[in-house]
Amino acid sequence: MIDRRSLLGGVAAGAGSIAMLASLNGGARAAGAPVKIGSALPMSGFAAADGIEFKNGLTLAAEEINAAGGILGRPIQIEIEDTKEMGADIVTQAMQRLIDRHSAGAIINGYNVGTNMVEMDVAADNDVIFVHYNTLISHNTKFLSDPQRYYSCFQGDPPEFYYGPGFLLFLKSLIDSKQWNPPNKKIAIIPSANEYSIVIANAIRDRLTEFGFELGLYETVPFPTNQWGPTLAKLRQNPPAAIAVTHFLPQDLAQFMTQFLPEPTQSLVYMQYGPSLPAFREIGKEAVNGVIYSTVIGCLPDEFSAAYRKTYREKFGAKAAFITGSQTYDGLWHYALSAAIAGGASEPNNKEQTRKVSEAMKRLIYRGVNGIYHADPKGQSAFCYPTQVKDPSLGMAHQFLQHQDYRTDPKLIAPPLYAVDAMKLPPWIKA
Repeated sequence: MIDRRSLLGGVAAGAGSIAMLASLNGGARAAGAPVKIGSALPMSGFAAADGIEFKNGLTLAAEEINAAGGILGRPIQIEIEDTKEMGADIVTQAMQRLIDRHSAGAIINGYNVGTNMVEMDVAADNDVIFVHYNTLISHNTKFLSDPQRYYSCFQGDPPEFYYGPGFLLFLKSLIDSKQWNPPNKKIAIIPSANEYSIVIANAIRDRLTEFGFELGLYETVPFPTNQWGPTLAKLRQNPPAAIAVTHFLPQDLAQFMTQFLPEPTQSLVYMQYGPSLPAFREIGKEAVNGVIYSTVIGCLPDEFSAAYRKTYREKFGAKAAFITGSQTYDGLWHYALSAAIAGGASEPNNKEQTRKVSEAMKRLIYRGVNGIYHADPKGQSAFCYPTQVKDPSLGMAHQFLQHQDYRTDPKLIAPPLYAVDAMKLPPWIKA
């Protein structure tokens, strides 16, 4: 039987998660009082497609965990509150309802925008575990402002800052490997008016020269937007080697491509997050072929995640975005294992037990379908590989993918350790 002491030493979990949990449960069935897990998700509004996938990930993980005996014999019960168009007030109220109405001792969210990380204060005020995928450096900043207060707050992926240097490192690797011969050194950067997009854009801009590039255009567009004409006109007047669009809504990014292709520049097109969602391909169709995007968290297309990917699409549909649902899926599994190791689930206003679970989460290096979650003590976000740490066993892979045929899943083209395909020059670039 696996013992708690060995796991608290930092043993990686992963392929044996179900067996490990069943062993910790001592063969108990999930028949006790339920463990309430809350989630404040955008189930309606412009991000509803993501909200649905985040809920799916929680649902699948809860079923698997309960089949293995739950958390020390207590079944997991998922409670959802809709954050609609999001924002600090709405998200705060949704999280407080999860605690007050449902007695959620842990809240595992996907992302919510426009919150200024106020969620961390709700968690701290109520002593509940909080896991999220907002992908913001402001999480780290807030955590470091008072680690004792925010001890129970975890970001399940690396912060968005690492998209900046990671993107530049990726471009340099394409040049060094002779996969791409850029026509010039100019990079055009197009964020939208939100914290996530602007932090990434600034991280690219501020380190351009370090990687041998220069700024061709920096243009902030409204959030959301689907009118790209003025920006495209500027790109065509001063064609860059690469275009980095750090806006992230899939429907808007698909519109960028349909408006770009009638008169394309000889530029690589890199986009943020949105191309990972089915809506991007469904709206853009052939126009999205050649687009490159990246994610600091996403289900790896490897043997390890094969069973998860198969089960996810069997359960939720052939077009279901397992790459999104994988985030909350891993988040719940990591929590459940940590709670079992800690001797029980966290509870609202029970600082002693919540702190035990938090300590287990920090020390458990968890290998999930998204790769490695290893908490960076300088922020309690995941370490990022290869930009932040060089050891792939200690960091979550910053994945670069390309849509080579919109009718099939995108191809993972970097980092080399995980790549399953090579980058192809987009069809609009003349060889």
